[in-house]
Amino acid sequence: MNDKVCKTDTEWRDELSPEQYAVCRCSATEAPFSGKYYDHHQSGTYVCAACQAELFSSAAKYDSGSGWPSYYQPVTTTAVSEHADTTHGMRRVEVKCARCDSHLGHVFPDGPRPTGLRYCINSASLGFVEK
Repeated sequence: MNDKVCKTDTEWRDELSPEQYAVCRCSATEAPFSGKYYDHHQSGTYVCAACQAELFSSAAKYDSGSGWPSYYQPVTTTAVSEHADTTHGMRRVEVKCARCDSHLGHVFPDGPRPTGLRYCINSASLGFVEK
């Protein structure tokens, strides 16, 4: 599942729920503590809601207290891409699905060992495959 996914805006609108479209394609952010995966504890793999690419393992998930699902690393180094984000008067690093360029969330340098990173991800941009 490494092929790049390119679809029209109409195709994305037809395939995603309104909330998924707003987050994945328009970089919206769901309210903290509202997403279905922020307090999710099953074993498995979190995938992109738009293209089903594997993104994060449940083994890398932890409770950051932020209200969004948080992970200290992606499932592979090529699963996500990182981009400078200076919107809203802040300097952040946006995280996107490397396969379809869907907005996932942001990564911050305040996570736990072993990486010290906190991938703060919107539940609306995720699906889950149980182990």
